[in-house]
Order: sequence, then structure tokens, then C-alpha cells
Amino acid sequence: MTETYYAGVYWPGRPEPLETYARRAEALFQRLASTDPSLAAWYEQARSRESALNSRFSPDALSLQQLLTKAKYQIGDGEISFAAWNGSPDDSSVVNFSCGSPVPDAVDLCVWTPAARGLLSAQRASQVLKAMVLAWDPKWGVVISDEHRDSVTESGDVGTFIGWMTYFSRERGPVPPLPGSVRVEPVEDQGTLVILTPERFTLTRPEHVALAEEVRDQLQRAGLLQPLGAP
Repeated sequence: MTETYYAGVYWPGRPEPLETYARRAEALFQRLASTDPSLAAWYEQARSRESALNSRFSPDALSLQQLLTKAKYQIGDGEISFAAWNGSPDDSSVVNFSCGSPVPDAVDLCVWTPAARGLLSAQRASQVLKAMVLAWDPKWGVVISDEHRDSVTESGDVGTFIGWMTYFSRERGPVPPLPGSVRVEPVEDQGTLVILTPERFTLTRPEHVALAEEVRDQLQRAGLLQPLGAP
């Protein structure tokens, strides 16, 4: 089985000024650059590789604010959607974020999708997830494979399942004691990151699947696996 992974953070729709989105994005790109050299240069995503490579941008707040004023990134009513590619042929990655929805019960998000499995060491994946947490102040986040997600949830409702790594904001409640092999660490003063295994989690290892189910049960009993926006 070839599993495809992503890291994502999510929060209830939170309209903010455009300059705030630009500052948050700047913070994200700065932290990503310190995580891996392949995450230092960024290009606007386009329909072709050639077009994208002609659309490199400087990931500073002023440049990002100007980019986000483009009509193609404006969804309406203050909501934006933006995607960037790192331009690397060997370690390709895409970062996209959609935020500012004024619709009740909507979910804002930021997602990192690496095409290269080489970027998916535990250290690097956790650094990327932390970078997104510190930039966007989400309520919940996850590093998971699409296949793992689909095996544990039919709805895919964010906040209701766990992955290889799962982030819970402080507001969602304290993380209970978990099996000793599970790593639990703070993300500054914003929340807690739960890492199931030091090696990449995969559905092909029964012990990984059994551990995930055990931890999911404990987090469920603690009331942490609720849809975003649920009391």
C-alpha cells in the first residue's frame, strides 16, 4: 500500500483583515524555511509547471498582502483562498489556506501536501505542523495519510479523529495520560501535540493501527474528539 500524507490545521470561520492573513502567512513561510531548505522558495500555484516557475513571490507580509488582493484569491465577503508550490522537482510541496468565511459553522484551514515521502520524518512533519499552529492559531490539527483518515471516518469531519500526529488547542481541553510510547508535547502556550509513533505511522503495521485505536478511545472518553464548533 502506498499511503499519501498531508498536514492540516483547522479552526471555525474567523474573518480577519487582509493584512492579518498576510502576517499569518508570512509567519508560516518563515517557519517552514527554517524547517527544510526545500521549503524556502515559493511560487503561486498555476496550471502548468512553467507558469508556476514564472510566478515566484517573496513570502513577506507586504508582498503577500498584495498577492491576496488578486481577484482569483478572493472568494467573496472577505474570504480568501491561496495556494503556493515550492518549485522543487525532488521534494515538491504545496501549501494552501482558505480563511475568513463568514458562514456560520464554516471551517477555515491551512494544509501542507508533500509529494515526496522524504519530507515525512517525524521531526520534519512535527515541525511543519507546529509552524502552521503557531501561524494560524487553529483549534485542531493533524498529520495523517488519506488512507488512514478514510479507514477511521466516513464523514471526515475535522476534529473527530486522530492521525499519526494530532494537535489539540488548549481550549479543547487537557490531554489525558496516554500509553508510554506516545509522545505528548506542548506547542508553546497554545495547545498540545500528540505523536503516536517516532517512525512514520502506516496502516500496514498492525501495531500502529492497534495503538491508534487505543489512543482514540482514550481521547474520545476525554471529550477531545468533537467536531469544530461543538460545545
